[in-house]
Amino acid sequence: MNIPSGIVTHTRQVCSLYKRALRNLESWYDRREIYRYRALLLRKHFDDNRNVKDMAVAACLLEEGEKELFNTMHYQPLKKANSPGGCAFEREVELPDWVFDYWHPLEKAQYPEFFAKREERKNQFVAWWENQYGKPDPKDLHH
Repeated sequence: MNIPSGIVTHTRQVCSLYKRALRNLESWYDRREIYRYRALLLRKHFDDNRNVKDMAVAACLLEEGEKELFNTMHYQPLKKANSPGGCAFEREVELPDWVFDYWHPLEKAQYPEFFAKREERKNQFVAWWENQYGKPDPKDLHH
C-alpha cells in the first residue's frame, strides 16, 4: 500500500478514484465488450463533472464517488499476478551474488565460462573501487 507523502491535489485524487473504479469494473465484468461499455459510462460520468469550478461541490462529488466505489467494490478483486496480493508476487527470489562464493569447486567446474567471467568482473570491480576510494588500510581490517 502506498502512503502519500505530502498533500495530494484534488486532480490527483480524482484520477486515483477513476483508476480504482476502472479496476473494480475489470473485477466485475470478464467479458470485454461489457467491460468496455461500462468503462465508457464511467468515463462519461467523470467527464460530465469535469468543469465544476466550485471546490466545495467538487469535494462533495469526490466524496460521493469514493462512497459509491466502496459500495460497489467486488468481493474478490482481481490482482495482477506479480502485483502485491497476486498469486506470483515475489515468487522468484533473486539470490545475491555472494552466494556463488560458497559453491563447491565441483559445482563451479560445471559452469567454467560463467565463473571465469564472474572472477574477471569481480577483479574489475575491485580495481574500480580502489581507484574511486583508495586501498583499504590494513590496520582497519583487523580490529
